[in-house]
Amino acid sequence: MGLYLLDYGAGNVQSLANTLQRLGHSFKWISSPADFDDATCLIFPGVGAFQTAVDGLTSRGFLEPLRRYIISGRPYFGICIGMQVLFRSSTEGSAPGLGIIPSKIDVFSNEDKTVPHMGWNSVHLLDPQHKADEGLDETLHYYFVHSYRATYDPEREPDTAPWVHSVTQYGQEVFVATVRKDNVFGCQFHPEKSGDAGLQLLDAWLREPTSTQSRSRPAQRVPFPPRPRDGFTKRIIACMDVRANDQGDLVVTKGDQYDVREKATPAPSSTPSSSSPSPNSPLTVSVAGAVRNLGKPVALAARYYAAGADELALLNITSFRHSPLRDQPMLAVVRAAAATVFVPLTIGGGIRDAVDPDGTPRSALEVAGAYFRAGADKVSIGSEAVYAVERLRATTTAAPAAGGAGGDGSSAIETIARAYGRQAVVVSVDPKRVYVEDAATYDGPRIDELVLGSGEDERGKAWWYQCTVSGGREARDLSVVELARGAEILGAGEILLNSIDRDGTGRGFDLDLVNLVRRNVSIPVVASSGAGNVQHFVDVFEKTGVEAALAAGIFHRGEVRIDQVKEALAEAGINARKTRT
Repeated sequence: MGLYLLDYGAGNVQSLANTLQRLGHSFKWISSPADFDDATCLIFPGVGAFQTAVDGLTSRGFLEPLRRYIISGRPYFGICIGMQVLFRSSTEGSAPGLGIIPSKIDVFSNEDKTVPHMGWNSVHLLDPQHKADEGLDETLHYYFVHSYRATYDPEREPDTAPWVHSVTQYGQEVFVATVRKDNVFGCQFHPEKSGDAGLQLLDAWLREPTSTQSRSRPAQRVPFPPRPRDGFTKRIIACMDVRANDQGDLVVTKGDQYDVREKATPAPSSTPSSSSPSPNSPLTVSVAGAVRNLGKPVALAARYYAAGADELALLNITSFRHSPLRDQPMLAVVRAAAATVFVPLTIGGGIRDAVDPDGTPRSALEVAGAYFRAGADKVSIGSEAVYAVERLRATTTAAPAAGGAGGDGSSAIETIARAYGRQAVVVSVDPKRVYVEDAATYDGPRIDELVLGSGEDERGKAWWYQCTVSGGREARDLSVVELARGAEILGAGEILLNSIDRDGTGRGFDLDLVNLVRRNVSIPVVASSGAGNVQHFVDVFEKTGVEAALAAGIFHRGEVRIDQVKEALAEAGINARKTRT
């Protein structure tokens, strides 16, 4: 008897377990259909795709026991897919849902916004006078990450309206944020990833008396037309590049144009230097400095969470001696960070097909699954995405366009997106400028992507952006636009846009690069590389419309604080999640 968590076998359910432990609530996992009979309270933290979730429940024999549990009147809390599965169906798959709520889930329109809906947004209670005790707060923001939603339309779907407890607006679409009726409570956002606001919601619901949890009254049919502006915020992401130092310890480092070692220093000589050394004197040589050490990853992650970071990125830049799973230093880091950080975690490094030394093949999907089970919410794919897009373009007669048929289904992007949803896949892009001699006479294949310099030190210059692999060490015959478009077609849900030219310079984000990519994809873009002060964040949001901005070194060294960035955004009229003080 007691609280149970339902895991259908995919997605990051460990984060909810960490949250409940943090709040002091004990629980058990549903491990067999019989466990539903023992549960007096059930949370389904569904993550990923609707079809995958229903298939996972069915294959484990959980679907019908879940339906019977909900019908029995015992308290049920569904999160994301755990809420969507209550509906009749979803256009994300062919499998029917539980049909408890008589309407369907459909995909967002991307006409006026990027999809997935990824980030922090506000909620609006339809009956503010009846808040029950669920802890939902209209003044706070909650973390959403989804491409499909239940539209709120009480006139066209009057039978669904009594279930709707609160709504959220994204662009000009109003959709269901939470449902509450009888014993059922569900939310489209992720409370376990919504910081203090989410912890407050979970704790309030779990501490409600069972009689209150099971007897929530239906909502009123309240019209909620779209407002001129939604509550969606711009995200500030703290990034930690993690690698082993020369002593084998994992540290957070930061490169200057991708060089993570301190400046080279002359090696000491055993004899006094002279202007004319003898042939037998030891040579004085320059050697690479030590790996730049800016702190321990778990401690820094906790610090940035407390400081109000909207998201954290841990990127493993250590080479694997054996394979991503057999020699995976990041798994322990992710587990430890996820236990204390309650905002989204993006993990990168080693997300690729590999073979263990004993010949055992390991797919990218298997590697990503290990990250998700450890507590990651999204995985970042770098070089493998470049190779996948090159294959896509080689097998496509014309340059593929967004919304096309996609690849052959074998790439890391496709396999992971199919299992976990495209919102779980980030493609990290490392472009650099390639200058052309004369823009007026250039007629090369990237003429449509040519950027004409306008700044004082760039006037008269022209360039396009070339993609690289292997940490920027190898250039490929692929432009940044070609890669971004191809990644979207294959199923990526977000672009992490770096800049080799601006990395570590403190000169600001490359606005030409960001604008170029932002115009050519309909998925969210994260601007990275070059931030040196708070105004740079204001500039990238005001001048490009990008969804998020990422920084590393200036945060690690304490040159700029996250709360200072948030304050500057607020002063500029840019919507940002408030940082608790």
